[in-house]
Amino acid sequence: METSETPPWEAKKKTAKRGLLRKFLLWAFFIGLIAFVAYGLKAKPVPVEIATVARGPLTVSVLEEGKTRVRHRYVITAPVAGNMRRVILKAGDELKAGETVITVIEPGIAPLLDARSRAQAEARVSLAGAARSQAEQSLEVTKTAAQFAKAGWERVKSNLAQGSISVTDRDLIERESLVREREVRAGEFALKMADYDLEQARAALLQFNQPAVAGSTIEVKAPAYGRVLKVHQESAAMIAAGAAIIEMGDPADLEIEAEILSRDAVAIFPGAEVSVEQWGGETPLKGRVRRIEPAAFTKVSALGVEEQRVIVLSHLDALPEQAKALGDRYRVEVKVAIWSEPDVLLVPSGALFREGREWKTFVLNAGKARKQAVTTGRTDGKMTQVIKGLSEKDQVLMHPPDVVKDGTEVSPRVVE
Repeated sequence: METSETPPWEAKKKTAKRGLLRKFLLWAFFIGLIAFVAYGLKAKPVPVEIATVARGPLTVSVLEEGKTRVRHRYVITAPVAGNMRRVILKAGDELKAGETVITVIEPGIAPLLDARSRAQAEARVSLAGAARSQAEQSLEVTKTAAQFAKAGWERVKSNLAQGSISVTDRDLIERESLVREREVRAGEFALKMADYDLEQARAALLQFNQPAVAGSTIEVKAPAYGRVLKVHQESAAMIAAGAAIIEMGDPADLEIEAEILSRDAVAIFPGAEVSVEQWGGETPLKGRVRRIEPAAFTKVSALGVEEQRVIVLSHLDALPEQAKALGDRYRVEVKVAIWSEPDVLLVPSGALFREGREWKTFVLNAGKARKQAVTTGRTDGKMTQVIKGLSEKDQVLMHPPDVVKDGTEVSPRVVE
């Protein structure tokens, strides 16, 4: 009888060890599989863009369509009745004071030399003389104001190196000096027009005082330098005294006319900053509000809604070379400042959303989005003033997707 060299208890022991190893590997596989599935089902952080709440200046503006217009425009009229020859000038032609002949008026049928007509002619001469005196006095006042403004600007320039005046005050004083210089130029133009009206009134009076001289042709010449804006009567015709012939002005002296809603116009004040955009150049033009007309008018919008609008006039600062191509009645977009603060707490408008009657935002806190109620103030469309609810350097989510809820884990990316 053969006997086994290995004791029975040792063989059984090895079999038990192999069974435990197989069980361990099997359990390890199932545990790993469960962990892998759990990891795959785990919610991943939502990628979002974030921005930082910071302090800075905020300017709220009103954006409306506008148009350029010549600030001082004058209508040249016929000094006497007669046969007017054809006007050869076209819109845009240059006019030289006392040289450019607009048209020639030949004598027509002799007027009745009655006392009333003579008195009317003499009254027109007196009226033209008074208008000239008024224009002359107005020019003197404008020149005096321009001298003081220029002297103030010279003093400011001498103190720039010492830093005794702020940049804002310096710009205001410089702008005031430039505006006064333009007003002197406009006043000189108005005085030339008054001289022209007086000359034409005296020429009309010749029909009564010196009929022989009045029977000759009369040349209507340009009273001042400028350009033709519009020709009212081009063809040769029998024309009455005082009938409009052409309209003229200085195209370099432009202003901006914008029709602003009355509810926005009440917040606009003379001297407010104006930015002129969409005029044909890349850089916006700068200007200031000159006048807000006191009377509104009704205008029907493209949607058929009646609106009350107010005309706001603005003058432009020094124009770049490209902007000198602007003419009368050109379309532009006008942005008028109605509110401004140099230092407020700002949050991007894209981080805010409406929930009921409250404005809210998501604040980044330890990698999770936390919903926060915010009290807002003014906004310019891009940035919004924060009154309560956020602090400086808080990070907020920009345009949060619908999957983001209070407590959602997010993966932030800073918006540059």
